[in-house]
Amino acid sequence: MIEIKQLTKTFIKNGTRIEVLKGIDCSIARGESLAILGASGTGKTTLLQILGALDHPTSGHVFFDGADIFEWDEPRRAEFRNNRIGFVFQFYHLLPEFTALENTIMPALIHGIPRGDAYRRGEIVLTEVGLGDRLAHKPGELSGGEQQRVALARAIIMNPDVILADEPTGNLDVKTGERIQNLLLDLGKAGNTTLIIVTHNKLLANDMSRTINLEDGNIHEL
Repeated sequence: MIEIKQLTKTFIKNGTRIEVLKGIDCSIARGESLAILGASGTGKTTLLQILGALDHPTSGHVFFDGADIFEWDEPRRAEFRNNRIGFVFQFYHLLPEFTALENTIMPALIHGIPRGDAYRRGEIVLTEVGLGDRLAHKPGELSGGEQQRVALARAIIMNPDVILADEPTGNLDVKTGERIQNLLLDLGKAGNTTLIIVTHNKLLANDMSRTINLEDGNIHEL
């Protein structure tokens, strides 16, 4: 489903070249669950953002079902992100002035789904993640675990082919983290959704079908 070919990413800081990714090659199958491990600063988040077309590589290719997503123009990449990728970020990125339901339905509205249909779809996915009674609450009225579940609902509302999650349990207590972990794994099993998760949580990594380690700009199978 996803083919990464000789992917590099270099930053320039204070006149110094910093090579974060150094020619990565990797294949990810449809329905696979992949954990990406590695120390802080090794480029895990950078890799995830490139896979989701939120950032550009310095060189190399990312093929999605055979098409190089970086040969597309930005409107087509934006459509790709909206239709086929679900993002779950460590810090939630919810809009504070909107309710849980309003935050959840943003991708559906961007896609052009009628508001009434989007609301109905949002209610369903929020109920699926255990927040059916919190639809009208704003982020400031929700716990960290509840906010992460809203972020997860927002990620899955468009039934994406791929969910990219960056430390989805990193800011949560153990019990809440386990709940988010189980929700993610259940999604992968139920819908043939491909999961790609950056994590320091070895328990979560152990439950994935495959684990790789990112070190010194390249990946190693574990």
